[in-house]
Amino acid sequence: MALTGRAGLLALLGALFVGLVAPSRAGIALVEGVIGAGILLDLALAGNVRGLRFSRAGDTSVRLGEECRVELIVANPGRHRVRGVLRDAWPPSAGAVSTRHRIDVPAGERRRVVTVLRPTRRGDRHAYRITVRAVGPLGLAARQGSHEVPWTVRVLPPFESRKHLPAKLSRLRELDGRVAALVRGQGTEFDSLREYVEGDDVRSIDWRATARSGEVVVRTWRPERDRHIVIVLDTGRTSAGRVGDAPRLDAAMDAALLLAALASRAGDRVDLLAYDRRIRADVRGVSRSQLLPAFVTAMAPLEPELVESDAVGMVSAILRRASRRSLVVLLTGLEAAVVEEGLLPVVPQLTRRHEVILAAVGDPHVEEMARARGDVDAVYEAAAAERAKAERRRTTAALRRLGVEVVDAPPADLPPALADRYLALKAAGRL
Repeated sequence: MALTGRAGLLALLGALFVGLVAPSRAGIALVEGVIGAGILLDLALAGNVRGLRFSRAGDTSVRLGEECRVELIVANPGRHRVRGVLRDAWPPSAGAVSTRHRIDVPAGERRRVVTVLRPTRRGDRHAYRITVRAVGPLGLAARQGSHEVPWTVRVLPPFESRKHLPAKLSRLRELDGRVAALVRGQGTEFDSLREYVEGDDVRSIDWRATARSGEVVVRTWRPERDRHIVIVLDTGRTSAGRVGDAPRLDAAMDAALLLAALASRAGDRVDLLAYDRRIRADVRGVSRSQLLPAFVTAMAPLEPELVESDAVGMVSAILRRASRRSLVVLLTGLEAAVVEEGLLPVVPQLTRRHEVILAAVGDPHVEEMARARGDVDAVYEAAAAERAKAERRRTTAALRRLGVEVVDAPPADLPPALADRYLALKAAGRL
């Protein structure tokens, strides 16, 4: 049961009546009797909220930053009209535009209520509870009850780096020979012969053709297709660090999506593995047309785990999935202590068999701190930032000595930088 503001106003008027007209026990009893009778009448004639029947329909997924709609169908099988307010509760991160809706459902009929969601976080967002308050005909009291009506909206990664895809595909077409720009590369498919020009690799010279023609002639090659690429998302502690308004994991996902889209267009097979101390997501053997939907669906519920990632287990999981030479892309942190204690001892197991890229999300705020001057605090911050940058450079150098390609860039620059490194490896014939 719930009392409305109208009941409070009536009680106030009753108090004035007792004070000015009938200042006695009889006056008090009269006012209480009138108010009580009105409340009881409202409760008797209000619709039965416990007997309402609910069902849901609408969107089950939406990209972060976009809008979706979830419908709630309210059926009234009772004998009295249900008139009042319905609250469709969602967590704050679901971004419900309005959770309160006025309803008026006659007996034996049904009505539709729409809740508009604009989620502010990636992942699964669950409807919490429906609460209905049915007011009586006098508007003094209401029946109130709650119902559980489950519904889940999966908020997918936004894929903001999609804007870079046309430019990368244009570069890919050049590498693929469709814009008459053929490249040489070890282990690629022979295409044709042409005259040597300054800058060509001397190892591509065809000496027999050169002897026959009298001009220096080189071979041209087409980049191979059907290469295997394993994209690995580290979901451990370092991925929880926030850069700007989002965790590092979200920036890593954006880079992974751009690379997956580009590699699939190049005819390569792309798999996804998310790992910290166990496998959090695993996408394998998906067709080109279903690759991006499978990736975003698998990534959507991922959240950083506040544990140290198991580098040994991660490498073992990669090796089990990559039986032949592949490109392994590790989207992880570049913090010195984490890399030196976890990744460096085991990364040679990968580089002996595979081409390895480590992509890390840099923090542009560190660069701002390094440039800061003006007071004592700013100088100390600049010194700390320079020390952090030096440690990052030292870690990068150690990884490169072991044969790892390192891409270190801020969130907005990481996706195109990683795509460029992939294209460079393809142009060099290393895939």
